[in-house]
Amino acid sequence: MAGVFNDMDKLRQEKLKLWQGKLQKLEKEYEVIMQKRGEAMQMGDLRENAAFQCLSEDADAWRARMEEVKKIIANIEHGHQGV
Repeated sequence: MAGVFNDMDKLRQEKLKLWQGKLQKLEKEYEVIMQKRGEAMQMGDLRENAAFQCLSEDADAWRARMEEVKKIIANIEHGHQGV
C-alpha cells in the first residue's frame, strides 16, 4: 500500500511543479503588461488612450488567471483531489 501512496505523492509533486511553473510564467507576463501599461499611461489622456485601456483589460485577465492558478496550487498542496 505504501507504494501506491508514494506514487500518488509523486504525481501530486509533479502537478504542483507544473502549476507553479505556470504561475511564474503568468507573473512574468503580468510584469511586462504592467510595464507597458505604465508607458501607455504617460501618453496622455487616459480616457482616449486605447493602448492603456487594452493593457488594463489584459492586466485584469492576467490577475484573474493568476488567482485561479493559485487556488489550484493551494488545492494540490492541501491534497484535494480533482485537480
